[in-house]
Formats: sequence, structure tokens, C-alpha cells
Amino acid sequence: MKTREEALREATELAVLAEWDPTARRRAFLSLCLWPALLVLLLVLVYPLFYNVVLSFSDASIYRISDWKLTGPRQYLLVFREPEFWITFSRTVVWTVLCTAAQVFVGVVLALVIQQDFLRGRSAWRLLLLLPWAVPQYITALTWRSMFAGEAGAVNSLLAVFGVPAVDWLNLPVPAFLAMVLVNVWMGFPFMMVVALTGLRAIPDSVYEAARLESASAWQQLTKLTVPLLRPVMLPATTLGIVWNFNSLNLVWLFSDGGEPADTTHILSSYVYKTAFTYYRFGWSAALSVVIFVILFLAAQGFLQAARWRR
Repeated sequence: MKTREEALREATELAVLAEWDPTARRRAFLSLCLWPALLVLLLVLVYPLFYNVVLSFSDASIYRISDWKLTGPRQYLLVFREPEFWITFSRTVVWTVLCTAAQVFVGVVLALVIQQDFLRGRSAWRLLLLLPWAVPQYITALTWRSMFAGEAGAVNSLLAVFGVPAVDWLNLPVPAFLAMVLVNVWMGFPFMMVVALTGLRAIPDSVYEAARLESASAWQQLTKLTVPLLRPVMLPATTLGIVWNFNSLNLVWLFSDGGEPADTTHILSSYVYKTAFTYYRFGWSAALSVVIFVILFLAAQGFLQAARWRR
């Protein structure tokens, strides 16, 4: 009776004689399975991106919806010549830096607190702190907007307890922008906290034991061990935070009611949305969206390169 090895060897020899390559057939089958996914990706990502780039070189508007024509880089020149673009761009940079820095700081601090042994009910605390991230953005934005609205709003009522006069949060540019930053930090810190918790659990206890044997203080352990060892996991999370905050359309649009007061709370993503679907400047908006993509890509690459160089 043939052994299993002999039968397998004979089957392989017969397959070679018949010019049948099982590996090639497997690769062909896997390629066939990938085609539907590639087709969907082509339809929902590649084609819209290509069409948007083509539209950015056109004069498409509410007056030229079906008979638009290509006009070259004219729309890009109009984007950079418009003063509102530079004002909104500056506001977007401030928004992105403030939100990302605060989200990372709050997330890491809370992760450090939750990781401590003296804290009781850590699972319950983790669940509670994840709620801002789990709630849909439109519910969070509209709920916080009602809390900031009027003198009787929850925020002004809380300030009144401490003797602080009421602030007209939603009708003044700076208070409205700061309130929007606060809400965005509230929504984004749980993600940073989860990433930081994952990084903290990956640090071996032996590292801290060796530091304690060297008489390192808690502050030295934090700055010399914890922060450097967290950097590899926090760097991609911070990059994602930059991208998400830069493109935070839903929160800005809903909380500020479309950039109110008087379009002073727009960031680039909400500004391009308004120019496209309120002013119907389709070619100009397409050009601005391409500019946003290039700015965001270069900023993310620059941030990653600077972080790697620091390491």
C-alpha cells in the first residue's frame, strides 16, 4: 500500500506531466475574486477623483451645468487670489493644531490615569470615556449647540454658578470658534486615549522596575520612558487626527449652522461645501478641493518626516 508521501509525489508528477500548475490556478482564482472589489473602488474613488480634477479646470457653475468647458488653470488662480481663502486657510491651520494637540494631550493623560493600579472600576471608566466617540457626530454637534445657546443654556448656567457673566457663544466669532474647538476635542480624545492605552500595555513592566532600581522619579519615568515608548503608536494616531480635524465638515457645519456668524467659523472643508452647494461655483470649488488635498498630503508627509527625524 502506498504511503501518503508517495501518493502526493505521484500526483505532483502527473500534474507536471499534464502541465497543470495548481499555484497558478490559485493565483488566477484569487485575482478573479479581487475584480469586484477593484471595480467598486474604481467607481466610488478613482472616477470621482478624476472627474473632480477635470472639473477644477472648467468654468462649471449654476449657469453652466451641462455646457461647461475647460478653461485651464484659471480656477486655481482665482482660488489663490481670493482673500477669503487665505483667511479660512489660516483659521483651518489654527483649528487643526489646537484640536489635534488637545485631543492627544487629553487622551494620553486619561490613558495614564486609567492605567494606574489605584483606580477602581477601570472597565467602567473606559466605557464611559468612549461614549463621546461612539455617539454620532450630528447628535453631538446639535446637543452641544443647544448647550451653548442663549443665556439659559447649560454652559452659561454653569458659568453663572462661578459668577462668570453669560457669553453669547454662537453669535460672536471668537467664542463660537472656541466652543467649536471644545466640542471637537470632546469628540476626538477617546480615540487618542484608546491608542495610548494600547501603547501603555505594550510597555514591559521590567522597564519601569529597572528605572525604579536606578532611583528614577515618577516624572523621569514619564518623560524618559513612557513618552518615548508611546511615540511609535501615537505618531500614526496624531497623523490621522490631523487629517480628520482638517476635514471635519460635519461638526463645523452643524454646530456653526453653516459657518455662522457671518461665515467667520468656516474651515476649508466647510467653506468648499458652501461655495459648491450654496453659491454653485462648481469649478472653483473643485479647484479648492484639489488644493485642500495637496495641502493636507504635504502637511501629513511633513509631519511624519519631522517626527522621524526627531527620533
